[in-house]
Amino acid sequence: MSFTVTVQPSGRAFIVDGDETLLAAAIRQGVGLPYGCKDGACGSCKCKKLEGTVTHGAHQLKALSPEEEAGGFILTCRGIAHSDVVIESRQVTDESAFPVKKMPSRVSSLVRASHDVMVLRLQLPTGELFKYHAGQYIEFLLRDGDRRAYSIANAPHTQADNPSAELHIRHMQGGKFTSHVFSAMKEREIMRVEGPYGSFFLREDSEKPMVLLASGTGFAPIKALIEHMQFKGLTRPAVLYWGGRRPDDLYMNDWVQAKLAAMPNLSYVPVISDALPEDLWSGRTGFVHKAVLEDFPDLSAHQVYACGAPIVVDSARSDFTALAGLPPEEFYADAFTTEADKTKAA
Repeated sequence: MSFTVTVQPSGRAFIVDGDETLLAAAIRQGVGLPYGCKDGACGSCKCKKLEGTVTHGAHQLKALSPEEEAGGFILTCRGIAHSDVVIESRQVTDESAFPVKKMPSRVSSLVRASHDVMVLRLQLPTGELFKYHAGQYIEFLLRDGDRRAYSIANAPHTQADNPSAELHIRHMQGGKFTSHVFSAMKEREIMRVEGPYGSFFLREDSEKPMVLLASGTGFAPIKALIEHMQFKGLTRPAVLYWGGRRPDDLYMNDWVQAKLAAMPNLSYVPVISDALPEDLWSGRTGFVHKAVLEDFPDLSAHQVYACGAPIVVDSARSDFTALAGLPPEEFYADAFTTEADKTKAA
């Protein structure tokens, strides 16, 4: 049985079929709803149900609590419609929703950026140009049916001369895919990928100054944003806060320094939480989102783009809105949920 989902305040409508989730149906029909992990772990797709009946598959309580569900909130990535439904959601415009494609890709290079971060570059098909927004991600389609998602670290304009995807992959102890990347993957290996996915990208219709917040490999989509800003000649003030435990975690610090010289509107605050004496670290210390609050006690006129570990993204969202007056709708995020995160379902 099929039902109609209407998105307010835009009035845009789409059809869900059978046990299809609201989000899967929206992606299939080019209706851009906010989302991140697609697995009920991050809460990025949470929205208010105004009318209709929706039930949920397994999800994490931090993504949607029982109190929120009782109050009418739903996760579109886990929600199944049992009637026509009306939801309230900040919708990405239809023109911004690029079609999702399955593509073969070839590993063109593997470069260790640090002891536990690999910069992997995939050669993409040279036929039809792969279109995406800086900040979006692709998924590897593994042979056993599993998927692994990674943000694209190069901006879309780089596809014109060399269709490729740069990915920053952190080695996860015991991780099936990352263990392969770090021990067995070779150049010219063929992989299947699918994308683009995600609603994390630069809102270019605003002139508000931006805070770019990254933890660890959350820098990857932020790097794509910075490349895109430079290519488009955007002059909005932007400050990058990049956090890591040790200085080596800021694995492209030299790249950032080069961009600072070329982009006068960009500034940079590296933050280290667990420096050791031998690191000789003399910069900012502590939690990276706390450093933002120290420098910007009032974020009411800003936009924030945050990527990285869920605890960093969730803490930033909560504290920036509650303590610094950031409008909730001006917080854009991509929480990097691991497979372990995704299995902690309610």
